[in-house]
Amino acid sequence: MVTHFPVFISSLKKCNQNRLPASYTIYMNNQVEINYIERILAGETNLYSYFVNSYSNSIYSLIVRIVQTNEDAEELTQDSFLKAFKKLDSFKGDCSFSTWLFRIAYNTAISATRKRKMEFPMVDEAMMESVPDEALETFFDQDENEIKLQKLEEAITKLNVEEKTLITLFYTEDKSVAELARVLDLTPENVKVKLYRVRKKLYVLMTKGNEDEQR
Repeated sequence: MVTHFPVFISSLKKCNQNRLPASYTIYMNNQVEINYIERILAGETNLYSYFVNSYSNSIYSLIVRIVQTNEDAEELTQDSFLKAFKKLDSFKGDCSFSTWLFRIAYNTAISATRKRKMEFPMVDEAMMESVPDEALETFFDQDENEIKLQKLEEAITKLNVEEKTLITLFYTEDKSVAELARVLDLTPENVKVKLYRVRKKLYVLMTKGNEDEQR
C-alpha cells in the first residue's frame, strides 16, 4: 500500500518545513495545464486524459492511505477525477491544478471514512511531548533497513486521516506548506505545527515496541 519508503524516510530527516519558490519548470508546467483546461472547457474534452494520466497514481496513493483498501481507493480515485471534470470551470488558477485536485480527492476520501466510521489508535500526548528534537533527528538520520521500513509502514496506518494526508503530500508529493494549507483548509502556521507533531507521533509509534521490550 505504501511505496517509496526509502525516499520517504529520508525526507523525514528534513526538519525545515520551508520550500524554495516554484522553479521555472513548474511554472511552465502550470501554464501548459491552464492552456489544456481552457481548451477542455472550449470543447476538447479528450484532453482531460492528460490530467488523468499525470495524476492518477498520486491521487490513488493518497486515497489508499486514507481508506486503506485498494478497491475503495480505485473507486474514489475515479470519483475524484469525475468531480474535478464537472467542476473544471471553477478552477481559478490561483494554485496549481494538482493542489486543487488533491483537495477534491482529500474531501472525497474524508466523506468515505466518515461513512465507515474509521477509528485510529490514540498516542499518549505526554509521551509525544517528551520526545526531544535531538532524538527525532538521530532516529530519522539513521540508515533505513527492512525492519525500520516495515515499522514505518505500520506506523503510517495508525495515523489519522489528516496526518496521513500531511505526510503523503509533503514528503512524497513535495507539496509546500502553503499548498498543504489549501488542501486541508488550514493556516500555514497550523500546517507547520502538525507536520512537526506527526514526526513525533511516527517516532513514538515506531519506537514504542522497543521501549516496551526493554522494560
